[in-house]
Order: sequence, then structure tokens, then C-alpha cells
Amino acid sequence: MKLSHLSETLVGSEIVKLGNQIKERIRMGERIYNFTIGDFDSSVFPIPQELENEIISAYKQHHTTYPAAEGILELRQSVLQFLKEREGLEYGVNEIQIASGGRPLIYAIFRAIVDKGDKVIYAAPSWNNNHYTHFNEAEHVVIEATPENNFMPTVADIAPHIKGAALLCLCTPQNPTGTMIPRAELEKICDMILEENRSRAEDEKKLYLMFDQMYWTLTFGENMHDNPVTLRPEMKAYTVFVDGISKVFAATGVRVGWSLGPEYLIGKMKAILSHVGAWAPMAEQKATANYLLQKENVDRYLVAFKQAIHYRLEEISKGFLQLKQEGFDVDVIAPQGAIYLTIKVDLKGKKTAEGTVLQTQADVTNYLLAEAKLAIVPFYAFGASKESPWYRLSVGTCREEEIPEFLGKLKEAMQKLS
Repeated sequence: MKLSHLSETLVGSEIVKLGNQIKERIRMGERIYNFTIGDFDSSVFPIPQELENEIISAYKQHHTTYPAAEGILELRQSVLQFLKEREGLEYGVNEIQIASGGRPLIYAIFRAIVDKGDKVIYAAPSWNNNHYTHFNEAEHVVIEATPENNFMPTVADIAPHIKGAALLCLCTPQNPTGTMIPRAELEKICDMILEENRSRAEDEKKLYLMFDQMYWTLTFGENMHDNPVTLRPEMKAYTVFVDGISKVFAATGVRVGWSLGPEYLIGKMKAILSHVGAWAPMAEQKATANYLLQKENVDRYLVAFKQAIHYRLEEISKGFLQLKQEGFDVDVIAPQGAIYLTIKVDLKGKKTAEGTVLQTQADVTNYLLAEAKLAIVPFYAFGASKESPWYRLSVGTCREEEIPEFLGKLKEAMQKLS
């Protein structure tokens, strides 16, 4: 049966596919350390109690009808106040679009900006930019990011491709790497975009920046989040943000996200999403609107939440550094933000106790799952080379007591190799 070109050529999410396979094995009773999905175990990281109370209250008040296509006014106002107080961003109620999380917003951004054949610039590894570019039959301009730059694209990487591009995609703190774009580098990227747009004719499409900051509150140590509009106010005309409560409040299933951007662009996104129907539920919108204004409750939750996430990232990072010092072929990049750790497990070419050679990185991934019961996502699932030895490890489902357990099993599994 022949279907559309899109459906015949679209590749499903490797991360979701892998996560579902692991969940099924766990359901069947297998003990697996599942650090694949960018989600949370709600028994370990529940949503804020006050937000839960607000959701229950909203349903009891029968807030179950269609919301406004752009999001209810109360929520748009609350989000704008929240971002103004915490990030210094000032936008109007017609410059914000509410949706059911970040995915439909990214879809709408691509649809509103990118035509067939347009150049879309993104780094590999990065989350799903390759798939959204494919949706639009656009030209993939892929920057192979390197560990030397913490797997973040630099202005030098981007500059050769900027002419004629329609969209540049950045995410910081980044999924999948847990690393961030330094302020000086982001300033240079903004200056490059502004210069490029000044060179384009009035009737020529401008270069837009999709700035995914879904993890912006989750930064650790001396790492501070920066955004293009605060750094370069002129960037407000060309920047569209992707943001929401999914990661900041461990509320991935609550499905409330938002975009900020130029009013004209936001209006087009609203029109697109009005046909898709990807609204955040009315009750959850009402609840989020009320919760975001509870400054003390939000602050209290964030302090405890960030400490718990950071502890896991740091302890696992220390464990990998210890394994590296002991001579094992592993490495790690120091965590800066988000809920992810970038780790390297370079076992390709080694032989198992049964005499099987790990010939590909996929063999390594399967060996880690079989012998160490460790489930992590290879960077090739994020557009990197199939033979990249780097992985994303997500701590959203990690219990503290699991850390020494899985590190010990990993060490035992590597000791069996020759």
C-alpha cells in the first residue's frame, strides 16, 4: 500500500522507540537501569504539590471546554510576568502562543517559516531538528558538533552556511548533551544573524532563530543561562522561543508549553495550530496560570528539584571519571544544565567473554544493555554519526541508590572484555 512521500520516508523517533522497548522489558520483570527517555519518574520527581492542587481544583470547577486558540489570557499574562521577573524578557499578550508542550510549537515554527528547499541549520547531536526539517522537505544543513566545544555549535561552524538560510535552531541548555552555549559565543551568533538580515532585501525572507530554552532554569554551579533577546534587543524581531513547564516542574505529561516571538509570526503559528488542535488542556492552563504567580512556592520547588538533579549528574560524572582513571575506555563531559549527562563508552573492537567482537557502536549499546543492564541513548539517535561512541544519559528516572549499583555493573561488564 503506497502512502504519502512523507509517511513513506519519515523515520520514527529513535528515542521513543528505544524507551518503549526498555519499558516493555522492565514490565516483563527484567532489572534495567533505564536512563534513556528525557522524562521523569513521577514517584521520584513529582510535579509541585501546589500545581497538582491547582489542576484538581480546575477540574472540580469544570474547566473542561476548548481554550482560546492562542491560550487563555490568564495564562499568557502569568507566563509573561514569570519570564519578565526571572529572565528580564518583556513581551505582550499577542506575542505569545500556548500549546500542548514544545513539540507542536516547534512544528508550527517550522511550518510558519520554512518552505520546501529552504536551508535549516542545526547541530548534530540535537533533538529532532532532523525530523522537523524532513517534515518540511527543507535542506538539512548539519553541523557536526565536537566534544572540544561541549557538542555546541560555534559561530565559526555556522557562518559558512548562513547565506540564504531560513532557520537556525539552537537549544541551551541542550538536549541531549546537558551543555550550554557560552555567553560570548551566543553574542557572536546574534551579531552574525543581525548582520545577515541587514544584508537581505526588504522582500526577502529573513533568517530566524528558533531558541529552545525548555531547560533554562536547570543550570548548575557557575553556569548561567543567557538568551539572545536580552543580549541583543534587536534579535527580538528574529527570535522565536520554545519554552514551557515540562522540564522545569517535571511536568512532561501536563502538556503546557509556550512560544514568544514577533506578533506577526506568532499569529501565523496560532493559525496553524488552530487547525492542528494542539491546545494545552483548559484545566491545566488555568492551573498553570495560578501556579506561576506563587513566587515562594515556585522558588522552594526549584531549589530542591535542582539540587536533586545536580546531585545525580555530579555523582555519575564522578563515577565515570573514576572509571577513566582506572583505565577503562570511558569519558564524560562535566554537566552544565538540563537533566542529561554526555558520556563516552568506546568499546568498539573489543571481544566479549564468549568471543564475540563488538564490531559497531550498536553492538556496544546492546552489550551495555545485556551485561550491565544499562540503557542509554547513542548520539546517532540525535543525528550524529552511527559510529559515535558518545551517549546521552538522562537522570529523570534515576534513584540515588542506583548510581553505585549501575556503575559497579558497568565496571564488571567492561572487565569481561578483552
